[in-house]
Amino acid sequence: MEQEPTIFDELFALLRPDRVLRDPRATGQGVVVGIIDSGVDRAVLEEKFRGRGTPIQRIEGAIFRPDKPDPVPYDGRQSAPHGTTVADTILTLAPDVKLYSADVFGPHGGSEVETVIRALHHAIDVWKCKIVNLSLGVPEHRLQQIQRRMQFQRAIEEAYFRDVLVFAAAHNEHPITRSYPAAFAPPLISVDKGLFDDPLQFAYRLRDQIEFQAHSRGYLGPFAREPATSWATPHLAGIAARILSLRPGLKPFEIKTILYWLFRSSENGPAPR
Repeated sequence: MEQEPTIFDELFALLRPDRVLRDPRATGQGVVVGIIDSGVDRAVLEEKFRGRGTPIQRIEGAIFRPDKPDPVPYDGRQSAPHGTTVADTILTLAPDVKLYSADVFGPHGGSEVETVIRALHHAIDVWKCKIVNLSLGVPEHRLQQIQRRMQFQRAIEEAYFRDVLVFAAAHNEHPITRSYPAAFAPPLISVDKGLFDDPLQFAYRLRDQIEFQAHSRGYLGPFAREPATSWATPHLAGIAARILSLRPGLKPFEIKTILYWLFRSSENGPAPR
């Protein structure tokens, strides 16, 4: 005997990608996004989007270094192309967001735990970010000390309890190590790579504490076309920015729930290639 639809069936039927993500008001307007990465080339992005007829808000930021207790002023340049590809991806999906760049790229490549934590606190306290994108993870070997790992986890949890949504890239199929903070899955949104026909498509695939998959090709930069979790993460962050521009007061757990139900409602979910 077929059961009558419940109120939940009616509610979830309204949460469809075509209604939410393709709403003309879902542009990222009013959403502040922090990118903790290798810096952003502001001029390149301004020129690209101005040429497309969609000028972006001025990108601001700061540079964080292990040997300097205070952030250094951001001059609009990048330490490496990685962060610019991330920023471009977010702006492609949510062109009206306000971006802040936290350059934590050290002189030997990668980033130190303490530097990332300082940048995260700055993004929350000073820039008032609602979304933080962490495509530049911290290798597991740098978190062998329990105290460092706990400090990192506390910083992620603090962001969650202050209604800041952190998106973190999973490790790229490394056979041994895991990437942090993506392994701290519950208080953030962890993202793995997938290939989708539409950049607004994504999937929920729980695996090794990583919950979501998003489109993993970027649009700008020397390695953008190589599928990577670094490019999947800003795709999902951009999708979240679109949602937040429709309902700014949503909390992190609400956004995660909406993402899950958007996936469930899209004809059993798009399958990544």
